[in-house]
Amino acid sequence: MISEKLVFSRRAVLAAAATLPLLRNARAEQATHRSHGLSSFGDLALPADFKAFPYAQPDAPKGGQLIMEAGGSSWDSLNGFILQGNPAQGLSLVYDTLMAGSLDEDNTLYGLVAEAVEYSDDKKTYRFFLRKQARFHDGSPLTATDVVFSLNVLREKGHPLIRQLLRDLDRVEAEAPDRVLVVLKDGFGRDSILNVAGQPIFSAAYYAKRDFGRAGLEPPLGSSAYKIGAFEQGRYISYERVKDYWGKDLPVNRGQGNFDLIRYDYFGERAVGFEAFKSGQVNLHESFTASEWATGYDFPAMRDGRVKKQEFPDKRSPGFQGFFFNMRRPQFKDPRIREAMGLCLDFEWSNRNLFYGAYTRNVSYFENTEMKAVDPPSPEELAILEPLRDKIPAEVFGMPFMPPVSDGSGQDRALLQRASVLLKEAGCQRKGTQLFLPDGTPLAFEVLEFNNAFDKVVQPMFKNMRLLGIEANLRVVDSAQYKSRIDNYDFDMITDRKMIGGVPGDELLAYFGSVSGKSPGGMNLPGIDNPAVDALVDQALQAKSRAQLIVICRALDRVLRAGRYWIPHWHASSRRVASWDFFGHPNVTPRLDLSYSQLWWWDAEKAAATKARG
Repeated sequence: MISEKLVFSRRAVLAAAATLPLLRNARAEQATHRSHGLSSFGDLALPADFKAFPYAQPDAPKGGQLIMEAGGSSWDSLNGFILQGNPAQGLSLVYDTLMAGSLDEDNTLYGLVAEAVEYSDDKKTYRFFLRKQARFHDGSPLTATDVVFSLNVLREKGHPLIRQLLRDLDRVEAEAPDRVLVVLKDGFGRDSILNVAGQPIFSAAYYAKRDFGRAGLEPPLGSSAYKIGAFEQGRYISYERVKDYWGKDLPVNRGQGNFDLIRYDYFGERAVGFEAFKSGQVNLHESFTASEWATGYDFPAMRDGRVKKQEFPDKRSPGFQGFFFNMRRPQFKDPRIREAMGLCLDFEWSNRNLFYGAYTRNVSYFENTEMKAVDPPSPEELAILEPLRDKIPAEVFGMPFMPPVSDGSGQDRALLQRASVLLKEAGCQRKGTQLFLPDGTPLAFEVLEFNNAFDKVVQPMFKNMRLLGIEANLRVVDSAQYKSRIDNYDFDMITDRKMIGGVPGDELLAYFGSVSGKSPGGMNLPGIDNPAVDALVDQALQAKSRAQLIVICRALDRVLRAGRYWIPHWHASSRRVASWDFFGHPNVTPRLDLSYSQLWWWDAEKAAATKARG
């Protein structure tokens, strides 16, 4: 950490003193408001004296262990906030933040390290008042200096996505050990202060002797309910509950962080992880495939009741999942080619033959929300779209684009004929069994994955593509190589799912903004570079009311769907969770996430009975 020495001349001191009355007057003109939380539009569901989140069980017992399968096949870093390395899962468990989110409210934060916040009328200036009892795991106090260091180091060395989230932070200062000043830039986005208040807080003293920008395997110093426990690089990582955690009785924490140990185990394939669950090595498993849920649970522990299956209604927007074209590749430049390839996915056949009828097709980027575009544009949407008319397809002003509905045969001749026409219109030529782009190169591509989970889904689609002369293959690589290739956009097509909150904000910039698509590690995977999309995203970030935001997002949905940037997948209406009968969970399910690692608990009596039956 660099320490700066300030030298004041007599003239400088006098000049500064002369400005004090002006500063006081300017501050007096700008009224301040004090609050126990922050939200996108200023609406907080919980009062300042709330005791716990409504979905938490305040008296949940502590103890036991939760062991889950990690979402990847390996890891090599304990720093999850930089671009370098492939971080272990769960690292956010280690760090506190100024404020913590509610799982029942979109884009809302309540006091954690900061017990209160004051903000100016124009919402450009904020003062966070820190709890004096806040401590790191080594007992050292967590102060304003640590908050300032954390925000500055994330702006300087953090992952590009984090740096983008903090783009509107003008300056941050420690006014006192327990008071942090945050000033936003002119033209700041609606959710900019939420992005600031939700960042992890690191120890400035700890990193005075370490380079934050380097990946490594040294367990970092945190301040939250868990610290890193035993681990083996690439195979597993565990987190131990901090029994004297300074914030355990705060309203935002009560009834949470109940397990003594949380562990993530890594497996090369999900099928191997499922076998580990069936044997008891893993004790909670969420099924992401309908076939596994329908047919995979005929094993002894399930039959004798030691394992339980539960379905929880999924109250979130499903986000958007699909095959994403990398439009940086020449074969995907033309939207007619992309649309033709989308006609090769027979969802109706797949849903009946592979998915046991469990899914509904995605058609929108804002599926199951008020932001989804339906029917022709409303007058309010037209007012937004008209100034962009010369930058968007004419079809945007009609019905929104819908993916095709097939005859369910798996090889719909009418759809394939439509695809063939589109390919010819794009200048592609068939020579024998091979289709060639206008420049004479074969139309061929790979779907990049880190496991074989989608093999049975892509092969029927590949079969239809080959009928058109398109050569398609699945390429499976290890998770480290997969991350590196994704970070550098070194892929043709990938499968991914992106979540959008109930109050869409900065995620729109990350998923669809042109700057994100040109930055290493960005989340604009297709490489969308459309001035109309950028303009609509900017408007969404500046929306002053939910009603205004809904209209903007509907217009954005129309433009995105007209771009043919993806081949839409599907979504389910529930989350499918199986577990060994060791656990209890709240009767109230939060709207935004199950969060079993934080809200569930070890039921000692049930665990003893279950183990006795084994």
